[in-house]
Amino acid sequence: MSTRDFLVELGTEELPPKALETLSISFREGISGGLLDANLDFDSIETFAAPRRLAVIVRNLQSQQADQEEVLYGPPAKIAFDADGNPTKAALGFAARAGADASELKTAPDSDKKNAGKLMLERTIKGKQTTELLAGIVQNSLDKLPIAKRMRWGASRIEFVRPVQWLVMLFGNDVVDAEVLGMKAGNQSKGHRFHAPGQITINNPSEYEAKLREAYVMASFAERGALIEKQVTAEGKKLGGDAIIDADLLDEVTALNEWPVALAGSFDEDFLRVPPEALVSSMKEHQKYFHVMKDGQLLPNFITIANIESTDPAQVISGNEKVIRPRLADAAFFWDTDRKQPLESRFDKLKSVVWVNGLGTVADKAQRIGKLAGRLADEIGADKALTDRAAQLCKNDLVSNMVYEFADLQGLAGKYYAEHDGEPADVAAAMVEQYMPAFAGDELPTTQTGTLIALADRLDSLVGLFGTGQIPTGSKDPFALRRASLGVLRLLVEKEINIDLGTLIDWTIDSDWATTPKADTKATLTEYLLDRFSAWYQDENIPTGVFQSVRALGITNALDINRRVQAVHQFNQLDAAEALAAANKRVSNILAKNGGDTVEATVNSDLLQQAEEKTLAQEVAAKQQTLEPLMANSDYSAALNELAGLRTAVDAFFDNVMVMADDDAVKNNRLALLKQLQGLFIGIADISVL
Repeated sequence: MSTRDFLVELGTEELPPKALETLSISFREGISGGLLDANLDFDSIETFAAPRRLAVIVRNLQSQQADQEEVLYGPPAKIAFDADGNPTKAALGFAARAGADASELKTAPDSDKKNAGKLMLERTIKGKQTTELLAGIVQNSLDKLPIAKRMRWGASRIEFVRPVQWLVMLFGNDVVDAEVLGMKAGNQSKGHRFHAPGQITINNPSEYEAKLREAYVMASFAERGALIEKQVTAEGKKLGGDAIIDADLLDEVTALNEWPVALAGSFDEDFLRVPPEALVSSMKEHQKYFHVMKDGQLLPNFITIANIESTDPAQVISGNEKVIRPRLADAAFFWDTDRKQPLESRFDKLKSVVWVNGLGTVADKAQRIGKLAGRLADEIGADKALTDRAAQLCKNDLVSNMVYEFADLQGLAGKYYAEHDGEPADVAAAMVEQYMPAFAGDELPTTQTGTLIALADRLDSLVGLFGTGQIPTGSKDPFALRRASLGVLRLLVEKEINIDLGTLIDWTIDSDWATTPKADTKATLTEYLLDRFSAWYQDENIPTGVFQSVRALGITNALDINRRVQAVHQFNQLDAAEALAAANKRVSNILAKNGGDTVEATVNSDLLQQAEEKTLAQEVAAKQQTLEPLMANSDYSAALNELAGLRTAVDAFFDNVMVMADDDAVKNNRLALLKQLQGLFIGIADISVL
């Protein structure tokens, strides 16, 4: 069957830069899925995305669907024809529904066990021409794009993320006869808005990229991104430093420019007295500039990406320098103004800032954090004075000028202001560390003070919001409680804080709440945290059964849970693990059928009759002694390694000993032995669920 390349390019007004790559990927997946659903084979599919266009090229797309052989089954043949062999209403009705003549009907053979004796119709469905299907596939792909808010333009009722300006659809050399989003398909594209604003004729998909490049449009998102990264890196070297290329910023400027040209500018060195994060935030967020570092210090330079190959780049640079100057001046003003009053003095302003409706102000939250963090400090022997002081200051920078203008500097601004005020180093560090970890895989606080403030802050948020029924559902998590939950677990585990989740929740509930947390808050939140634990382990490729074997014990101490999970995960990779897990499952089933928890765990050695049960009893008794100090030190890995040595004795017992002996005393003694065996493992995890 013949094949041709297929090109579709949708030309629009400037697309949202932060959504461009996502839209491009979704468009490709929609086209690919639509073609596969239509049983149209192709070799590969490429995406192109620039500020004013989304495009896809499908390589070697077959020109027609393959013919399909279809078999339809109807009523039993015995009621389909009368005694004279004429078709009955049943046969005629079946033929009519199938669009066939009764003479075409056959009887399914006996070899067709499911349909033997039924009427059947064999027919060939002619495959459609690919060009007949492309418009629907493209339209359906565009309809499914993840667009939060669509718009209309002109008098049209058509909706899309931005007004559509042109549509190219080519199948080989031929224009596809189609209309999508109210636009008739053609072979006319457009070049760069300034360098080549006229129309470009695309004769074949194979010349698409080259024709656009001639018109100053680099259509490939990936190629543009790589070029920008290369140019920015080179400009940084010219300045004697290293350009810092933030991945999100790189994606955004890639989406903003069709023909990227990197240019380097500078700003007054006097601005370097301002915290570098404020300057970087201003350059990055407002102007989309890359900054340059040398030996850990910010240089008074920036690198911008122009969407034009200017004949006078110096003028472009000068214009950018004029634009950034007032931005940096604002940052300097906020820095100077904020430092005129101590960070401590800002607390009263927090009393007028609502945290969450029904849960009081940010000042209320800060006071609850202080109460809980102080209790934590007492429990683990941390410096309570430092913890109390950090809690008093932790949210005060939220009402500073700097954070009002640069929200992403919350915490960092507090750190700088605390240092300026002469606060202890750990207190200043806690201003930043309270927000750590900010995302999965992020660093944890380095100070004990910061750790306790971070933990108390997250617990306060979780209890407050769960306590008022504001629990994450599906994909909706407006308060980022999933992230807060993971933060709590990571802080407890990685900082080795040995306090039960239930205790932590009780302490958090025992505070001054504007709305008293609901009665089921503790149970609901504990279960939620354990579910997040499960998700965490899945991300670490630890089998679900490993965590469930520990969860089955009802333990709610995060540190203890993790130690057990890691031990079971290690044990699960031993040769003996599968056999012992199966044996434990067998033990659990036997005990469950014979009294379960009521079975006595005292073994009478005089009632041990067979060598295999005597051996197992001796080894179980020995392991009980060996495990006692290991369990006392929570050395679950060593304990399970010891228990792995029971495999031979356990296998021999089940191969040779009949547990359910006729003599009740012997039977109960053997059940007691199994109860002891189960107890050794269940002290660590219920490995029967592995």
